[in-house]
Amino acid sequence: MSDTRKFKLSPKDRIIFALDFQSLKEATPLIRDLKDHVGLFKVGLTLLLSEGIKVINQIQDISGDQKARIFLDLKLGKGLDIPNQMLGMLSVLISNSQGVEFITVHMTQGEKIGKEVVDKFKNGTKVLGVTVLTSTSKEESKRLYGTDVLDSVIALSHTAKEAGCSGVVCSGHEVKAIKKLFGHGFITVTPGIRPSWSSIQKDDQRRVITPREAIENGADYIVVGRPISLDKDPVGAADKISEEIAQALVQPE
Repeated sequence: MSDTRKFKLSPKDRIIFALDFQSLKEATPLIRDLKDHVGLFKVGLTLLLSEGIKVINQIQDISGDQKARIFLDLKLGKGLDIPNQMLGMLSVLISNSQGVEFITVHMTQGEKIGKEVVDKFKNGTKVLGVTVLTSTSKEESKRLYGTDVLDSVIALSHTAKEAGCSGVVCSGHEVKAIKKLFGHGFITVTPGIRPSWSSIQKDDQRRVITPREAIENGADYIVVGRPISLDKDPVGAADKISEEIAQALVQPE
């Protein structure tokens, strides 16, 4: 029997397109082209520093009547200043966070900072805990955290859960274990997506997975950047990914 839980989000709404650009000018054509073909746009620290907090409203204006949903991937806490400074930064973000669906906090900073971020965002924005980056290999994870990558992701996910986060960011290889331990309601967002038909030169991602595999493993959302932006037909690439997601959603348990 199919898991009807999987059908709450449409295939395209599960795609978070990464606006990994140094300026809004570079990102604008893709925002216009993809606004009806993906569910959210990811804004990272590079674009935020380049354009300022106003970039959130600008992206929504570019997207037209159907205001774009935003995934604000700042990995709060990681390498930031003292907690007082971080909380000041959060106050600025909150006042400009209308339409921000998700914001991230790095769980290596511990449960206390995670709770502070969660407590600040009571406006509908969901806080996600970042676990082990998908650019980190299994060997690097062992050196950094002293455990296997899955054990590290589980430990950081537990911290996120205790902090009150709505879910975590993790690779598609760990999603199944996370869902089993923390339940289907605990959101999983999966970067490191590499469709079988996509080839990225000098790829910095290590723990990669296809869109279909990620969704079959239980991912709620997938983050996709270069496989779409570098394709000669970005809209066609996004639609192919939606088709893969749709195929995964009809698979029996």
